[in-house]
Amino acid sequence: MARKIAYWITTVIVAGLSLLAARSYLSGDAPVMQAFARMGYPQQLRIILGIAKPLGAIILVVPGMPRLKEWAYAGFTFAWACAFVAHYLVRDFPTAFMPLVLLVILAVSYWTRPAGRAWPANTPYSRKAHDEIQTSKAV
Repeated sequence: MARKIAYWITTVIVAGLSLLAARSYLSGDAPVMQAFARMGYPQQLRIILGIAKPLGAIILVVPGMPRLKEWAYAGFTFAWACAFVAHYLVRDFPTAFMPLVLLVILAVSYWTRPAGRAWPANTPYSRKAHDEIQTSKAV
């Protein structure tokens, strides 16, 4: 039960913060636009991330679609790893470590997710768990 609670708390935090970030990216908030410019990123990246983040947040929260969930986890990982490096390189130290905190929260969400929300690996153990889930759905 604790694992399920940890999963939902961390997943809702990731999804909620991603939705808030997307809102600020797409609304054209001056501080966000200035931060992208200071780091040398084009404003088009702000728009792309503003579209991708809510899509990833929705995918993480809705049931099913385990392959898309893997892509969403990967996308958030790449985005936040790059955000850390970008902020660090322009010496924006107070902001630089927030993406690392988000990566830790994301990792907790990833490792505590229920089997039905994970893409099955091709190991005997995970294949057996996947088959058991599929069998219980069929009954």
